[in-house]
Amino acid sequence: MASFSDSFKASLFDTAPDTFERQALALFGYQAEHNPIYHTYLQYLRKDINQVTSLEQIPFLPISFFKHHPVITGNVPAKVMFESSGTTGQTPSRHYVHDPGFYLKVARTIFEKQYGSLTNWHILALLPSYLQRKGSSLVYMADYFIQQSQSVESGFFLHIRHELVAKLQKLRNSDRKTLLIGVTFALLDLAEQFPGLDLSHVTIMETGGMKGRRQELLREEVHQLLTRSFGVKSVHSEYGMTELLSQAYSSGEGIFGLPPTMKILLRDVNDPFCINNSLRSGGINVIDLANVDSCAFIETQDLGAITGPDTFRVLGRFDNSDVRGCNLMVQ
Repeated sequence: MASFSDSFKASLFDTAPDTFERQALALFGYQAEHNPIYHTYLQYLRKDINQVTSLEQIPFLPISFFKHHPVITGNVPAKVMFESSGTTGQTPSRHYVHDPGFYLKVARTIFEKQYGSLTNWHILALLPSYLQRKGSSLVYMADYFIQQSQSVESGFFLHIRHELVAKLQKLRNSDRKTLLIGVTFALLDLAEQFPGLDLSHVTIMETGGMKGRRQELLREEVHQLLTRSFGVKSVHSEYGMTELLSQAYSSGEGIFGLPPTMKILLRDVNDPFCINNSLRSGGINVIDLANVDSCAFIETQDLGAITGPDTFRVLGRFDNSDVRGCNLMVQ
């Protein structure tokens, strides 16, 4: 007989707007019972899980718990541990992943829903700070995308060198599209080192983060610099983090589209238990249904705004929150 986890994962790819709440509540009931950290947290809140009948009533686990506790649902061994980036001295978050194949399937499904088959792309990954450490979920995903693209031109680039520029120029006349996915500071370095580089044929995607290499800038400023430098109409973005298995993508203007497996709820900045999506802006709470084996209900330290039924904007970070690796530029 299939376990709840296996059955839930099998049904996840059929998630639709009219089934999301039912699935989320079922997952909440399962994790409230079988995730020791989340269960204890709910007990401290004196939350009667049987009284939770809507998304707004679900307590969200503060993301800091991933720094200090193994947030695991069920008695399942972790096959992969993803670890967050950050500046020296910070305690990293750790996400223990029981089923990395499921993570990759989710990542591919979300990407291809928005961008089409990976076999239509050359994937060039400029992720120097991520490649220089272990446990990056972004590198894990990018490596899989590179493999699945089945392109001999796809690959990682640790440093900004003429080889990368030559490759980008070579692919100008390719019958495939080219994706350059890069950490923000590296894309800005590329723009400075190769002024006037025409990448109008390339889809540029920033993953956020200056990694202490540069002064933090408004996302709008970064995108203006990159569009002007490379001659592209817009700069794409990825919203993802160590603690999530799903990603949201933006094709420009900093507006992220939610995949079927994710939902954003806003909380009052002064009351974390006040959930209200009619707020002009607020703290971002994420429901990620793909987090079956960890915790699907996470209170992040990001600030955001709802821009449509399935879209949102990241506005910045709460004061005194850790600088993180993905999309941490303030608006």
